[in-house]
Amino acid sequence: MAERTFPRLSARATGKRLGLPPGGSLLHAALVYGLLLVMTAFILLPLGWMLTAALKPDTAPVFTFPPEWFPTEYFHWQTFVETLTATDDPYLQYAFNTSILVFVNMVGAVLSNSLIAYPFARLRFRGRNLLFSLLIATLLLPGPVLLIPQFLLFFNLGWYGTYLPLTVPAFAGSAFFVFLLRQYMRTIPKELDEAARIDGAGHWTIYWRIILPLTAPALTVVAVFTFLGTWNDFFGPLLYLDDPEEFTMALALATKRSRVGTEWNLLMAANLLSIIPPLVVYFLAQKKLIGGIASVGIRG
Repeated sequence: MAERTFPRLSARATGKRLGLPPGGSLLHAALVYGLLLVMTAFILLPLGWMLTAALKPDTAPVFTFPPEWFPTEYFHWQTFVETLTATDDPYLQYAFNTSILVFVNMVGAVLSNSLIAYPFARLRFRGRNLLFSLLIATLLLPGPVLLIPQFLLFFNLGWYGTYLPLTVPAFAGSAFFVFLLRQYMRTIPKELDEAARIDGAGHWTIYWRIILPLTAPALTVVAVFTFLGTWNDFFGPLLYLDDPEEFTMALALATKRSRVGTEWNLLMAANLLSIIPPLVVYFLAQKKLIGGIASVGIRG
């Protein structure tokens, strides 16, 4: 029986299989992956501590050093059930309130910013560059400068205590999102616009049927960033909402600490549940999110 021989892989072929750049060595790969593992551990350690704290009974000490990663007592999974079914802290109501704000702001951000970016990217008109420069200059304004004028405006409009101050600004556009979409739209060939005009299409048809579908990766970036910003927003709801039944997730978790007292297991369980939606959204949109960011600024 003939002896089977296996081809020997060179260091270059091995490095290519591992995704190393040309000239990369196995030692270099080991250092890179080792550094990534250390960084990943630092990121996951707080989440692991939150999980073990949430699974401990309410009488167990939480702030112990070194942390007790695997408690000797059995895990209390009932903590998550108590968090979801609590009547004094309606977690599902807070999640529903935040979901409404997230949906409205995502729709407003996608539509408004794409409509504003379209003429800056596809049309030629007098003063276009000046207007775009003024728009980008607004990024230099610090948030606290506009805080009091915005609050007085919304208060005089009778919007205090409602969701309007938290949703209406999303329909006014954002300089950062306009810049991102404008740069992405400039990568789309102008020949598509010309071919559509020959067929009798107007600006709205070109925007809605051609530009918007081709800008899906960049729109995904806008939608995901808006989702994360709205879901994690604490200061806005704190400033404009006064009814506890209308609280968002971030505001409810901050006030829950003062109400719950020493029941840290319930607080950690609520925090863990609150990070599930952002994680799900990120993993579902990861491919388009990375593609949209990587394509910005690459002129086709």
